[in-house]
Amino acid sequence: MQIRDLPYPDPGIPDARSGPRFLLWLGRKQLGGQLKALAWGLLHFTGIGGLSVGAGLAVQAVVDRSGGRLALAGGLIALFGAAIAIGDTMLHRSAVTNWITAAARLQQLLARKTAELGSALTRRVAAGEVVAVSTGDVEKIGWFVEALSRFLAAAIAIVMICLGLVLYLPQLGTLVAVGVPVLALAVLPLLPRATQRADIQREKAGKATELASDTVAGLRVLRGIGGEELFLGRYRAASQEVRKAAVRSARMWSLISAIQVLLPGVMLMSVIWYGARLALDGRIEVGGLVTVYSAVTLLLFPLRHFEEIAMAYSFSRPSAKRAARVLSLERTAYEDERGGLDDARPTGDLYDPATGLLAPTGLLTVVVCGDPDAAGRLAERLGGHAAEEEKSPSVLLGGVALDDLPLDAARASVLVQDKDPVLLSGTLTELLDIPASGAVDPEKALTAAQCVDVLDALAQASVDGSGDPMRSRITERGRSLSGGQRQRLALARSLVTDPEVLVLDEPTSAVDSHTEARIAQGVKELRAGRTTVVFASSPLLLDHADRVVFIPEGEVAAVGVHRELVRSDAAYRAVVTRETEQEQKQERIMEPASLRAREEIEESA
Repeated sequence: MQIRDLPYPDPGIPDARSGPRFLLWLGRKQLGGQLKALAWGLLHFTGIGGLSVGAGLAVQAVVDRSGGRLALAGGLIALFGAAIAIGDTMLHRSAVTNWITAAARLQQLLARKTAELGSALTRRVAAGEVVAVSTGDVEKIGWFVEALSRFLAAAIAIVMICLGLVLYLPQLGTLVAVGVPVLALAVLPLLPRATQRADIQREKAGKATELASDTVAGLRVLRGIGGEELFLGRYRAASQEVRKAAVRSARMWSLISAIQVLLPGVMLMSVIWYGARLALDGRIEVGGLVTVYSAVTLLLFPLRHFEEIAMAYSFSRPSAKRAARVLSLERTAYEDERGGLDDARPTGDLYDPATGLLAPTGLLTVVVCGDPDAAGRLAERLGGHAAEEEKSPSVLLGGVALDDLPLDAARASVLVQDKDPVLLSGTLTELLDIPASGAVDPEKALTAAQCVDVLDALAQASVDGSGDPMRSRITERGRSLSGGQRQRLALARSLVTDPEVLVLDEPTSAVDSHTEARIAQGVKELRAGRTTVVFASSPLLLDHADRVVFIPEGEVAAVGVHRELVRSDAAYRAVVTRETEQEQKQERIMEPASLRAREEIEESA
C-alpha cells in the first residue's frame, strides 16, 4: 500500500481484544511494507558495517605501502557509502510510508466505528477519549509501526557484524560479541518503571483532553452561569498534573539515554585498550585494530534503535489499549451483515416491545415522557442505537427487528435527529446535499422547517456578494447561527432525507411558540403518508399529532389525542401543562366535587 492509494478500500476487522494484540494485528496488515523497510534497513546497516572493513584495509595498505590494496579499500568505501546513502533514503521513505498508512488505517477504523455506533459512542466512552485516540494516539501507534522495521534491521545488522568480527579477529571480536548484548539489554530493568510512568502521563493527558473537550462543548452554558473560571481552574490543575507526570517520565528516559551513552563508551575504551595491547605485542595488525575500533564506533548507531523501540512501544501500548477499547464496541445484538437480511428496507408500523410504544405507519405520533433523558434514550432505541447494557428486545419495523438489518438498511429506514444536532461547516447547498429519496427537495424542507429568516441571515452574510443563501458558508457546528436557527436547519436536513420513519427529539425546543406552531403544521403536511415520531411535551406540537403516547415510567400509560388526554389523564396533564405539586393536590381535592356536580347535571337532564 502506497500513500497515493489511500484510503483503504477495506481497513479490515481489527483484533481489539487488547492493546498488544491490536498492535500485532496492525503489524500483520503492514507486513509487505515492513519487509520492504527491513530490506532497505539491512542495506543501510550493512553499508555502515562495511565502512569499518574499508577503513581497516585502507590503514593496513598505508602501513604496508600497497597502492593496489589502498585503491581497493577506496573502492569498497565508496561502494559502502553508496549503500548507506541509498539504504538510508529508501528506509526513511518506506518507514514513513508504514507510519502514514498505519495511521490512515486506524483513522478509517475509528471513522467506521463512529458511523456504526452513532450517538451511542459517546455514552460508552468519553468524547475526550475518542478525540485522544483519533489524534495523539494515532501518532504514537504510527511511530511504533514505523520504528519496528528499523529496529529489526538494526538487530540483524548487529548480529551479523558481531559474527563477522569474531571470525575476523577472535581475540577482539569475542569481547565485542559479549559486550554488545550487555549494552542492548542493560536498560531492560528500567523499562517497566519507564513504561509505568509513560502510562500515567498518557492517562493524565487523556483526562485533561476529556476535560478540555467537555469544557469547549459546554462553553456557552458555562458563560451563562458564570462557571468558566471554575472549569478553567480545573483544566489548569489537570494540565499541571500532566506536566509533572511528563517530567517524571522524561527523567526516567533521560537515565536510560545516559546509560546508553555511558556503557558503549566504556566498551569502546575497553576495546581500544585491549586492542592496543594486542597490536603492541604483534598479535594483530594495525589495520585489524582500526577495523574493530571502527566497527564498535559504528555499532553505537544501530544500538540507539533499541532505545527508540522501547520508547515507541511504551508510548504506543496505552494508546493501542485505548484504540482497542473504542474499536471493540459493538451495536447491541447486531449481526454480521453477511448473516443478516438483505438490503430491502422494511415498511410498516414501528413498535418497541420494551415500552409498548406503537407508531402506526403514515401517522404523526408525538411521545410524551416527562424526563428528557429518558426521551433521548428511547429515541436512540427507535433508531437501533440501544446502549450496550440494555438487554431489551430490538425495535421492530413492519415486524422486522432493526438489529437484524444490515446497518445501512437500518439507517436508511429509521432516521433519528437528537436534541442537539450538529451542523458541519460548508455551504447550505453542501449541508443539504445528503443521501435522500429525492421526493423532498431542499426548498420544501426549508419552508416546512420555517427557515425563511435563516435564509435571509445567510444571504446578508454572503461572502461572495451574490446574496444567494444556498452559497453562503456555515461555520463549524453552525456557531454563527442562533440555537433556533441551527435547530431548524437540522430539521430541514432531516426532512430532505425523507426516511421511512423519522424520529425527532425535541425539534423545536429553541424556537418561539408562533414558529413552533407553523413548524408542526409544516412537518405534518410534508410528512403526510410517512411515519413520524416526535418526542416533545409542547401543547402546540401535541395539538397537531394524529396520535399521542404517554410514557411516564418506561411503559406506555396512555394513548389518544392531546385534547382528550388533557381532560382524562391527570399525570399527562401535569407534564404538558407544567403543573406544580400544589396545583395537582388542589386538583385532586376538587375532583370529587366536580364529578358530583357533573352527575347532578346529567340526572337533571
